[in-house]
Amino acid sequence: MRKDVLLDVIDLRAGYGGKPVLQGVDFQIREGEIVAVIGRNGVGKSTLMKTLIGLLPTDAGSINLRGAALDQMSAHNRARQGIGYVPQGRDVFPRMSVLENLRVGESISGHPVAGKLAEIYRYFPILEERADQRAGTMSGGQQQQLAIGRVLMGAPELILLDEPSEGIQPNIVQEIARIMVELNRETGVTVVLVEQNIDMIRAMAQRCYVMDKGRIVAELDRAQLQDRDTIRRYLSV
Repeated sequence: MRKDVLLDVIDLRAGYGGKPVLQGVDFQIREGEIVAVIGRNGVGKSTLMKTLIGLLPTDAGSINLRGAALDQMSAHNRARQGIGYVPQGRDVFPRMSVLENLRVGESISGHPVAGKLAEIYRYFPILEERADQRAGTMSGGQQQQLAIGRVLMGAPELILLDEPSEGIQPNIVQEIARIMVELNRETGVTVVLVEQNIDMIRAMAQRCYVMDKGRIVAELDRAQLQDRDTIRRYLSV
């Protein structure tokens, strides 16, 4: 059975200080998918993520979640509507403990979700082990797990991951990819990730959009994603 469209982006245009970056982005994400957005540096991938979550205003076009327009909605309210965002660089609260960071994520939903903390600890046992540790003293890979766990505490139906492999050693990258696939399979959470790491893309994504010069220029299916040369070509154009 074909799943419903969760996120529908139509002719999206946005940029910085009047300088256009996104120049008519169109794509759809169906519920329960894991979809990657790839492309070389500077083509607008992170700008896309910031515009989807509301950190950058939409200049034109529309962003629709289950058919409801989000264009004029603040980032905070988009989070309340069920969108979680893990930014490039993670942005954990360094002076707060791991548990305190997770509680911040819980507050996003507006109400505690029963059993959610135990669920996060099951997927990311290092977070339970380090619950009292200051987040800023953790390794990059541990901070990335915390950033994802913090978002999951709000029980989102869509997670936006911006360069989740950045600054993380390869074995932890693969572990995070495995956990995200498991989360998707067991909970149905939808994931959109911007990524350059070929191994992470191939491990996680069910299909992939390719960006160039502020637009979506190609779509790759699962079979094409298994061809490293195909992905590498799009990452190096």
